[in-house]
Amino acid sequence: MMLRAVIRRASSRASSASSLGLGKSLQSSRVAASAQSFHSVSSSTDTLVPRGSHSRSFHHRSCPGCPDCSRTVSSSFRGTTLQRWVRPFSSDSGDVVEAVVPHMGESITDGTLASFLKKPGDRVEADEAIAQIETDKVTIDIASPASGVIQEFLVKEGDTVEPGNKVAIISTSADALSHVAPSEKTAEKLAAKPSPPPAEEPKVESTKVAEKPKAPSPPPPTKQSAKEPQLPPKDRERRVPMTRLRKRVATRLKDSQNTFALLTTFNEVDMTNLMKLRSQYKDAFFEKHGVKLGLMSGFIKAAVSALQHQPVVNAVIDGDDIIYRDYVDISIAVGTSKGLVVPVIRGADQMNFADIEKTINSLAKKANEGTISIDEMAGGSFTVSNGGVYGSLISTPIINPPQSAILGMHSIVQRPMVVGGSVVPRPMMYVALTYDHRLIDGREAVYFLRRIKDVVEDPQRLLLDI
Repeated sequence: MMLRAVIRRASSRASSASSLGLGKSLQSSRVAASAQSFHSVSSSTDTLVPRGSHSRSFHHRSCPGCPDCSRTVSSSFRGTTLQRWVRPFSSDSGDVVEAVVPHMGESITDGTLASFLKKPGDRVEADEAIAQIETDKVTIDIASPASGVIQEFLVKEGDTVEPGNKVAIISTSADALSHVAPSEKTAEKLAAKPSPPPAEEPKVESTKVAEKPKAPSPPPPTKQSAKEPQLPPKDRERRVPMTRLRKRVATRLKDSQNTFALLTTFNEVDMTNLMKLRSQYKDAFFEKHGVKLGLMSGFIKAAVSALQHQPVVNAVIDGDDIIYRDYVDISIAVGTSKGLVVPVIRGADQMNFADIEKTINSLAKKANEGTISIDEMAGGSFTVSNGGVYGSLISTPIINPPQSAILGMHSIVQRPMVVGGSVVPRPMMYVALTYDHRLIDGREAVYFLRRIKDVVEDPQRLLLDI
């Protein structure tokens, strides 16, 4: 019995050892066969071509220590990954961006959406204007944040919008629609086919509906708005809503008339010497500075000199105080097709004739194109309005708050004048100064206008400061 047990244990140990050795042998043989198989494939003349990449040969894969092999394989798979990433129809998630109302300035909190420059379905480029907002001071463009196709507008023309409000939705992946695979197009066509009509419902329900028809609801009563005018309609009339800019101009001018004690004083200026100076140096001036020499710069320089001689004209009332400004920022009134805008020549007292002319041309061009910014119209301590460009002979301009005076220029007309005891024709211009009589007395106003007259009639005073 003991002998049989010992024999059984010995045989079981031998069988387990032989099976373990057999497993290891099988495993090593499988690894060797796999390596041999890969080596045979790699060493053959066939090539492995990843999809979406250029064909590259892998027959050097099994060469140990070959740097070209590893670079070839790595660059092949790296190029494949990059190419699959940028395929235009691989990202079909419908990415969209939103166009919002931009910041419109410190003193502007909202605006009216005046018009759309594009329609839904139109393609737009990045920073391209898609709509215009009309504010109290200027018209602002809403630009597309990215290139794409406009899906829809979220507001309507005439709506009041604020900075940050969403205006439009723009699809940036609209270009991918042109790259849809044929199978996808076929699926879309099949999906677009109308489904078969549903089975007819029982006729009992239809008879019930026919037995109890709904009575037509009476039309809602028309409510007349309180803002509608009570004037009866007339033939050959058309009613157009006021723009925000026109509303703002009307409000400010009426407030100026109601707040200030407006008074206007007049004088006349002989333009002979200033026009002679312009004719004599206009070619040399343009050749050096690249801008034409006009008459406006002469009046700006004269206004700066007059403001320095009469500082109270450059001041303003604020409550119970008077604010004296030690700088000269002159506003120039520019009439545009959309209304009156008043850009500012900042630091006019530090400018020469060329700087003033360049600034005037730049601001006037922006005003007429509607691209002038809010900051370029903010502030100003004194205004010069040239109604002479429209042929105005004489007028009484209205002060632009929060200023205290405004100078009005007019057209130049040949008139008979007594010079040295003789009557001779002279190019004459009427000038007007409207001022706030609460702050400025008649004496300072007349002295101010006399200084304008003296400097324009004798520009050499500016060189000698007399």
